[in-house]
Amino acid sequence: MFDDKDSWPKNWSGQLVLIKKMLIAAGTGERLREERDRLGLNQTDFGVVAGVSRGTQKAYELETSSPSIDYLLALQGMGVDVHYVLTGARISTDAGSLAPDEASLLEHYRQLPEAERGHTGKMVAALAEMAGRYEVKK
Repeated sequence: MFDDKDSWPKNWSGQLVLIKKMLIAAGTGERLREERDRLGLNQTDFGVVAGVSRGTQKAYELETSSPSIDYLLALQGMGVDVHYVLTGARISTDAGSLAPDEASLLEHYRQLPEAERGHTGKMVAALAEMAGRYEVKK
C-alpha cells in the first residue's frame, strides 16, 4: 500500500498518537486506578485478570493509551464500574425506588472487593431461598 517513497508514516505517526490520546477522557486513568484500588489489586494482578500486561495497565492509568472494548468488558466482569471509569458518573438505581436499608446494602456491596462480592451474593441468595421456604402462608 505504501512504498519507501511515501512520507505518510513519518508525517502522520505523531498525528496518530495525538488522535489516540484524544480518545481518552480526562480523568479516566485516575478513575481506573480508583476502581483497581477498591478491588485491592496491584497493576500487575489487575492487568492479568483484565488480559493485559502491567505496562499496558500503567499506560491506561497514565492516559497514554486507550483501553480496548475487550479490556473494558473484562473489567465489567471483575465488578469494575466501567461507566464510572469512562464518564466519572456512577450508575445508580433510582433512589426513589429503594428503601433506605436497600440503598445502604447496595452502597456497602459496591465497596466490596470482587472476591467478597461473590460470597455475599451467594449468602444473600441462600438467605432469600430459606426465607421463601419458611414464609408464613396467609
